[in-house]
Amino acid sequence: MAKKLQHVWGLEIGQSALKGLRCHLEGDQVIADTFDFVEYPKILSQPEAEPELLISDALQQFTSRNDLRGASVAVSVPGQSGLAKFFKPPPVEVKKIGDIVRYEAKQQIPFDLKDVIWDFQQMEGAQIEDGYALESEVGLFAMKREAVFRALKPYKDKGIDIDLVQLAPMSLYNMVTYDRFTERMATETFDADAPQKSVVVLSIGTDASDLIVTNGFRVWQRNIPIGGNHFTRQLTKDLKLTFAKAEHLKRNAMQADDPKLVFQAMRPVFNDMVTEIQRSLNFYKTVNKKGELESILLLGNTSKLPGLQQFLNKNLGMDVELLEKFPKLEGTEVTGAQAFKENVPAFGVVYGLCLQQLRRGPMRTNLLPQEIIVERVIRNKKPWTVAALSILLGGMVAHHAMKGQALGVVDAAVWAPAETAVGSLTKKSADEIATDATYLAKAELFQKVGLEVSSGASRRLQTLELMKVIAAAKNQDPELLDKTPEELPYNKRKDFHFTSIEQKYFADLERWFTADLKSKYMDGVKNMNKFLKIAAPLPELTPLTGPGWVIEIKGYHFYNGIKGEEGQEHVQNYLINFLLNGSIPLNLEDKTGIAPPEGAPPVPAGNVAIRDLGIRLPIVRYAPLIDSKFKVPNPAYWALLQEQRLAALGASGAGGMAGMGGGPGGMAGMGGGPGGMAGMGGGPGGLAGGMGGMGSGGDGYSGTGVALKPLKDANGKEVPPDFAAPLSEFVVQFAWKPRLDPEGGSAAGGLPSAEAAATEEGTTTDSQ
Repeated sequence: MAKKLQHVWGLEIGQSALKGLRCHLEGDQVIADTFDFVEYPKILSQPEAEPELLISDALQQFTSRNDLRGASVAVSVPGQSGLAKFFKPPPVEVKKIGDIVRYEAKQQIPFDLKDVIWDFQQMEGAQIEDGYALESEVGLFAMKREAVFRALKPYKDKGIDIDLVQLAPMSLYNMVTYDRFTERMATETFDADAPQKSVVVLSIGTDASDLIVTNGFRVWQRNIPIGGNHFTRQLTKDLKLTFAKAEHLKRNAMQADDPKLVFQAMRPVFNDMVTEIQRSLNFYKTVNKKGELESILLLGNTSKLPGLQQFLNKNLGMDVELLEKFPKLEGTEVTGAQAFKENVPAFGVVYGLCLQQLRRGPMRTNLLPQEIIVERVIRNKKPWTVAALSILLGGMVAHHAMKGQALGVVDAAVWAPAETAVGSLTKKSADEIATDATYLAKAELFQKVGLEVSSGASRRLQTLELMKVIAAAKNQDPELLDKTPEELPYNKRKDFHFTSIEQKYFADLERWFTADLKSKYMDGVKNMNKFLKIAAPLPELTPLTGPGWVIEIKGYHFYNGIKGEEGQEHVQNYLINFLLNGSIPLNLEDKTGIAPPEGAPPVPAGNVAIRDLGIRLPIVRYAPLIDSKFKVPNPAYWALLQEQRLAALGASGAGGMAGMGGGPGGMAGMGGGPGGMAGMGGGPGGLAGGMGGMGSGGDGYSGTGVALKPLKDANGKEVPPDFAAPLSEFVVQFAWKPRLDPEGGSAAGGLPSAEAAATEEGTTTDSQ
């Protein structure tokens, strides 16, 4: 037989009795070797009861007939006295869970952490892979410091040293897991998508009840503000009894003169309890949508109330079982004792405390204040410390006596000047060290302030630099902007028109660049190099990681007159080429050391390459077919048309302009009738389709919506109604990952040289 381990006690000060259970291990078996159940003369919450005196007397009885020497003692505190929170941290290294919990504690505990005792643990069922915790859950438990000391005061007054403080619901979790789920925990793996079925544990106390839902791997608990006293108070109210008589009648309801009357009086409390249980279980199902409940286990002496089990079974729709024994607890002297069997439902908490101390339960947290632990360690080591100090003091006295004899032969006056000089030098050295430390602190502060100020300026400049790049990307020639469509047709204009600029932040740019985008990018660069006659081979793409922005530009152009250089090819050959190989004047020193790609033009003096501003991977994301029939209205035509219409209106008198009928595109029809000009309506975009007929008294043209009558100006020159402008729309995207200059400058030159070498033009990607 294995050697017996240390005995452990589990103690619970309840509202109606003091419970105690002592256990030890024999091999892997938990053995109970003694117990105690001290019932108070009055319930602590009963009117005229003195709780402190009743608890003190009960502990006095307990200590007088039980020996606690050499045993470890654990005590419970009510669930409503503490805080129990469960949260799921993100996948993280196991050693960093403590840092996450400390942050979570500040958020979840509604008090200053200095005023609470708290502990945590990673719950069962977590998956640990390569040092990372996946699908884990952490339990956070806390109590106010003053509440812990108040709960420990009765034990301290009786000289009982406490080794473990645990919340009562977590002790019940220990008990249920050990007695019912030991084999499951040893052989099965927890799956968050298909969790094992759970048992509902309902521990009915005197003033409140604890509801625990667990499948061994996970636990959820809630306090219900209904207990045995509520039945007693209902009887005092309905049957006009004293509290003591009502309590006696409740416990012996079946022996009453009229049991039906007793249960009739208590029925509202039965209904309230069912309502609270259903509300709690419904809330559990909302936060654990995949969890399934299979049965209810009743604990607490109130659970023996006749009819309660059947009532809950009927109204909750689940099997309700009354705890009548602990299946895995051995020790016939205890388990076979009549007093123990009569009060088994009340011993669940103390049994769970013993299991935790024997390391047979899943809980490992302890709410015992650290100062009590330190005080006990000091007290236990004090005799040895005193003995060691006595020996040390004796040795020092002997040593001093011998050194005194040797020093007596030396003249103290000889050493006085040297000692004075050493003291003076020591003081001067300390002053200089202090002064140096002050200067170092100031220098560090100035350096931090300078970096903050300069980095802020750089961040402001980065956006301006980006907008300057976008403005330059329009490819606008100032000398051509004022030319008329007759002087420079639209399909000969190479500039771009931007309609919107959007941006999106990515915590990791690797999420942006899909395989489809990579293929488009490589094909575009290949075609562009062919057009520009650049013979350099295409570079390999290396992932671009870390935070950054994706900029999206929507726009259009009219340069669609040369086959092979129109539509998307024009965007690729000029706009994309500019973002890849172009530069802008910033008058900044190039600090990157990145050479232009082979075949690309050199960067002019005073300019900064676009790639050095953190712009990467420009790509034509979308480019529909060219709208070859698109036209731009001629303002001169419509001005001339209005002049002629007004002249015709004056000549006709009562007649008025009818309407110009329209189609999609700019000016729609002018509706009319006798007496004047009606309002203009229209559709989106360009020129109307035609003119409506003129109203009564007028002699206009019939509006077919297809063609307009040619007009001539004062010189007899024909004025066209619109100009052909084949339209090509596009959407361009590129990554922007600006970096600060180490010296506080702008983004130019701000990429570190190592990264710069790895991210030369076209060599970094972003994946989505």
